[in-house]
Amino acid sequence: MNELPESDREQTFLEHLVELRSRLIKACFAVLLVLICLLPFSRKLYNYLASPMLAKLPEGSSMIAIDVASPFLAPFKLSLLLSVIIAIPFVLYQLWAFVAPALFRHEKRLARPLLFSSVLLFYLGCAFAYFVVFPLVFGFMTRVAPEGVAVMTDISRYLDFVITLFLAFGITFEVPIATIILVATGLVSTQKLANARPYIIVGAFALGMLLTPPDVISQTLLAIPMWLLYEIGILFARILVPEKEAGGETDQATN
Repeated sequence: MNELPESDREQTFLEHLVELRSRLIKACFAVLLVLICLLPFSRKLYNYLASPMLAKLPEGSSMIAIDVASPFLAPFKLSLLLSVIIAIPFVLYQLWAFVAPALFRHEKRLARPLLFSSVLLFYLGCAFAYFVVFPLVFGFMTRVAPEGVAVMTDISRYLDFVITLFLAFGITFEVPIATIILVATGLVSTQKLANARPYIIVGAFALGMLLTPPDVISQTLLAIPMWLLYEIGILFARILVPEKEAGGETDQATN
């Protein structure tokens, strides 16, 4: 009875498309603006990124550029990646401004802190990788090199490697957000998450073994934060989603 005429629905859909286009243009412009600001410092930024590796190389060794365009493309690629990372808060704000009108009030109350926390946790994961994991990983790699083999890493391959680790740790630090969302949507209860703790611990160490060199220290440095973040996610899920938790416990008791 209250449905809009088809012409009005089409107009509303077009208005949403126009708004989405405007939000995307603003997000891309923000990334471009940050990139323009970073480009003059691209070589210094790459030197800073490479410092954990350079500090562990044997005396007389250095990084090399195999491809002709690598001395330009590697710093440029790094600047572009940093532009996206730095602009993430503004990009997420544009996404939030587009989606927020369709959310209920209680959903907005939960979504705002989750968006802020997700950005902060991603930054913390990248910082943890750079300051804690990189020195251990590169130190291990240079120590296990066979005698007579000069460790001289290509700058493009090094960049690809560290980007992989940044993404791995950045996404890993989103575990509390994923946990809260699972509970908030009613897919699982905090009690079920707590019961799955042994499997999570084993999975964390298995993932740490896959993402880090085969030494106990670096594997543990990824596995323990994953486990702790999982526990933090359960704790905050119990605080932020009490209604869901109570409902889940009631259903379990009934069954």
